[in-house]
Amino acid sequence: MPGSILPPFPNDVRTHPLLIIDYELIKAGDVEEVNRLWEAATTIGFWYLKNHSADQEVSDMFDMGAETMALPVEERMKFEQGDEGQSFGYKKVGANAIDATGTLDSAEFINVSKDDALAYPQVVHRTYPSTVNARMENTVAPFVRKGLEVNYVVLNIFNDKLGLPKGTLERLHDMEEHSGSETRCIRSPPTQVKETMKSPVTLGAHTDFGSLSFLHNRLGGLQVLPPGHDEWSYIRPIPGHAICNIGDALSLFSGGILQSNIHRVVTPPGVQAEYERWSLVFFTRPGNPKVLQALVESSHIIAEAVKKQPDRNFETGSTAAEWFARRVKNQRINNRAGPETWAASRGTEHTPTAA
Repeated sequence: MPGSILPPFPNDVRTHPLLIIDYELIKAGDVEEVNRLWEAATTIGFWYLKNHSADQEVSDMFDMGAETMALPVEERMKFEQGDEGQSFGYKKVGANAIDATGTLDSAEFINVSKDDALAYPQVVHRTYPSTVNARMENTVAPFVRKGLEVNYVVLNIFNDKLGLPKGTLERLHDMEEHSGSETRCIRSPPTQVKETMKSPVTLGAHTDFGSLSFLHNRLGGLQVLPPGHDEWSYIRPIPGHAICNIGDALSLFSGGILQSNIHRVVTPPGVQAEYERWSLVFFTRPGNPKVLQALVESSHIIAEAVKKQPDRNFETGSTAAEWFARRVKNQRINNRAGPETWAASRGTEHTPTAA
């Protein structure tokens, strides 16, 4: 359960260090801290964020997740995502493939649309379980607003560093425009349950679909494969610190300057593996009709970066909504025709050489 006393993360496993960024400092425009954020964003694309003041919102969201997962499975399934590329709603264990061979995932989660949370009780995209509705205004919407607040600060910093006209990235992620932005509360089973499954991998190697992720973990399990590495490394969870990372959309908008790095989720290390793993994330994604392409016309910095990478294609010809739906739809095991279905679900990630 989210409120349980959990064992510490072990010291005898491979980890990858991340810079710790102080949200209050970057919000205040501290030059040194802003430069450290930029370093993280342009090298590995991951960083810790402290002093984000979201601890209460996070705790409340974990409670909402636990209440939702405690509903009878037949009740949860009334709100299942389906196979048409819809992300919002409930996803059962084993609904998605995690690799090209069709191995099934071992996590379940509830996704709530930013648009539905902020418009409640008006329905924008879909309806949700009673446990979500009961907390929509006092739990889900506050977490959405906090995630947006944090990510807009980061977007505006990146906007300036990329030499874009003021407000460009914020307009591409306009809060009033319908988008794929969403909260996700995830439950993964402990080891004794996973032993009946084929793989210790909960969520397969991937890059994130959108622009920025604001993640909260209480157990290990998140692993990264940094550029130039051939072995996976854990990211150590630090109490009170979010883990933030860049997704496909920002990498494309920036002409590859901002790094959308490959990562996955596996069984927590050591004795942590004996516990349910809960995680919570807010994904900020561009407005649905926004086209995913390098902003070369708006920034000479981005234009120069694209010129230096002639082997990369930054013109996807895809809107944010199309990119998102393609990736979601082709992960669904019911849509699987073969390895080509998995390939069609991929984003900007490089091919991992580590198993």
